[in-house]
Amino acid sequence: MSDSLLVTEFDYELPPELIAQHPLPDRDASRLLVVSPNDETMVHGSFRDIGEFLQPGDVLVFNNSKVLPARLYGYKQDTGAKVELLLTKRFGAYEWEAMAKPAKRLKEGSVVLFSHAMDSTGMSKSAGSSGSSIGKAIITGVGPEGLRTVRFELQSSMEEFLHHIGQMPLPPYIHEPLEEPDRYQTVYAKSEGSVAAPTAGLHFTEPLLAQLRAQGVELHFVTLHVGIGTFRPVTADRVEDHHMHSETYLVEKDVAAAINKAKSEGRRVIAVGTTALRTLESAHQNGVLMAGTGDTDIFIYPGYRFQVIDALITNFHLPKSTLLMLVSALMGTELTRRVYAEAVRQRYRFFSFGDAMFITGRRDGAHGTTDSV
Repeated sequence: MSDSLLVTEFDYELPPELIAQHPLPDRDASRLLVVSPNDETMVHGSFRDIGEFLQPGDVLVFNNSKVLPARLYGYKQDTGAKVELLLTKRFGAYEWEAMAKPAKRLKEGSVVLFSHAMDSTGMSKSAGSSGSSIGKAIITGVGPEGLRTVRFELQSSMEEFLHHIGQMPLPPYIHEPLEEPDRYQTVYAKSEGSVAAPTAGLHFTEPLLAQLRAQGVELHFVTLHVGIGTFRPVTADRVEDHHMHSETYLVEKDVAAAINKAKSEGRRVIAVGTTALRTLESAHQNGVLMAGTGDTDIFIYPGYRFQVIDALITNFHLPKSTLLMLVSALMGTELTRRVYAEAVRQRYRFFSFGDAMFITGRRDGAHGTTDSV
C-alpha cells in the first residue's frame, strides 16, 4: 500500500443538484461513462447499451443481497421519548446490532416500544396516536458511536415484524420519500440482510440480463450484506488509519468454480458494484477464489494489488469515501480525479440513484495501481 495517503486528497467539488434524489422511470435509462484506465479514454453512453462494451466469455459478478426494511421508529417505555433504531447486523433470531438515535437516551436495560407502522415523527401512519405496543426491544449492550445490541420480544417472527413496521433505510443524502420501495432493490435481490442496496445493480433489468446471457456473457451471484459502514464517513486524517466495519459474505461452490475457470482461461471477471468486488477479493486465498462464508473488513485504496477482478461497474461515489478510494486503487488517483471532473461537467447524476461508470480494466493490466496521491 502507498504510505501516508491523506483523506483530503479524495475530495472533490460536487454541486448539490447533481445528487440524484429519485431513480429514473426506467432502470436502464441511466447514463454510462465508460473509462479505459490503460489508454485513459472516456466514452459517454447509455446503460442499456452496456452490452456493446462486453464480449462473449466475460463474467459479470453481482451481489444478490436484499435490503431489509431495517429502520424502526419507536418510543421509550419509561418516558415516551421518540427513538430510532437502524438494524445493522443479526446475531440470532431476535438479537441484533443497531445504530440508535438519539443514542444518549438508550442505556443498557432501556426498553423501546413499537406500535403499528410508526413513521419518522414517532406517530402511527394510520392513526393519530402511537397506539398499543406490538413489540419491544431491550438494550442489552452499549457500544461506541451510537451502536447498541438489542433483543426483541415480539408477537410475531422477526421477519413479519420488520415487513410490517420497518422502513427502507435510505442514505442520508436522499431527502425525498421513495414512492416505490422496490426501486431501492435490484431485480435479482434474493438474500435479505443489507441496510443499503448494492446500487450498481439497480441499473439492470430482466430483459437486459437476458440480452447479456444471449450474447455469451456469464452472470454469477455472490452475497455480501451491506452493513453500517456504508453510512459512516471517514473521520481519520490519514487513509490508513481508517477501520472498516465488518460485513458478512457468501460465495457458493459453483460460483467459485466458474470464476476460477474464467481466470485460468484469461477471461475478464467484472464486478458489478464495490460490494461484489470486495467479496471476491476477500474470498481469494492461495491463488484461487474460495467458496464459503466469512466476515470481511477489507479496505481497498491506492496501492492495493487486485487478485480476482479485472473490471468494475459502479456508481459515482461520495467525496472522501472509502468507495472513491477503491475506485482510485483500480484506475489510478489522477485519472479518477479527471473522470469525476468530467462527470460533473457533463452533469451526470451522482450516488445511489445516479448514473454509472464502467471501468473496463485495471491500470497496469495485471495488478491494482500502486501510484500515490
